[in-house]
Amino acid sequence: MKRPTIAEIAAQAGVSIGAVSYALNGRPGVSAKTRQRILDIADEIGWRPSVAARSLSGSQAHTVGLIITRPAETLGVEPFFMRFIAGLERELSGRRIALLLQVVEDHRAAIEAMRLCWAERRIDGIVVTDLWGEDSRVPVLEELQMPAVLAGRPRADTRLPAVWTDDSAAVDSAVDYLVALGHRRIARVAGLPALDHTQVRIAAFRAAVRRHGLGEPQVVETDYTWEEGARATRTLLSRRDRPTAIMFDNDVMALAALNVAQEMGIAVPRELSIVGGDDSQLCVLVRPALTALSWDIQAYGAHTARVLLDTIDGRSPDSHQERAARLVVRASTSSPPS
Repeated sequence: MKRPTIAEIAAQAGVSIGAVSYALNGRPGVSAKTRQRILDIADEIGWRPSVAARSLSGSQAHTVGLIITRPAETLGVEPFFMRFIAGLERELSGRRIALLLQVVEDHRAAIEAMRLCWAERRIDGIVVTDLWGEDSRVPVLEELQMPAVLAGRPRADTRLPAVWTDDSAAVDSAVDYLVALGHRRIARVAGLPALDHTQVRIAAFRAAVRRHGLGEPQVVETDYTWEEGARATRTLLSRRDRPTAIMFDNDVMALAALNVAQEMGIAVPRELSIVGGDDSQLCVLVRPALTALSWDIQAYGAHTARVLLDTIDGRSPDSHQERAARLVVRASTSSPPS
């Protein structure tokens, strides 16, 4: 089937090829009405930009991509992504760069979306989040030679730049604090087990618990949702040797734990201390307010955008390490019952 051309669009719209070029590339020179008519015709006949032509012209899309591999409903309840995207936008909008957000179910769909966006030159580069230990997206990025930045720690299987924070140090500080309060039975409700940062945090938690001589660490893996947080909390609090403190990988699950403790008649913090994972506004909207690991997620997003834009501009930026999260103590933690 013959590929539609801008000459055909020009003929149908009754304008010059130059006018079509101006309209399709978002440049001045045509009226808003004419531009819309041209765009409608292009869409109707299935016109797509020529990758070769745009590569030769050196044109850019002035857009970067963020393809998140999570269930779509996650974004509505997960404070991390909203703050991270706000940080990206803070940097991108100042440079008149757009953000193309797409949410897909798995890595296969993410790879298809990456290939399509790059082939059609809809994006100039991409931010990669939620890295797995073995991540099928990374070799595809290498194959496509697409400018990219990893929102996670640097990897041995690629030279792509990364922006990350020291998850181990943050977990250590939280465990040390709980032990100093007198807790000896501390559990952790972790996130998705496939994620690299989940495994880093679990390893740090287990090492810290053993360092304090507290026996076998209790860890429950989840999918970050309210429902899974509640289920994990019920499981832990139903044990004979139930924990006196629980650390959560995000704030949504920590809030679910507050509800479960109330349902089971367990007082927070007198009988159970709870520590959240992101220090979002949710932590101060409940009673008792949640102790949480706090870090500047908007700054994390802004730094990630800067590294990506440097990569797109042909520079070779170094990876950037953010400050480790610090523990903000509130009313959800105290000494355990004697």
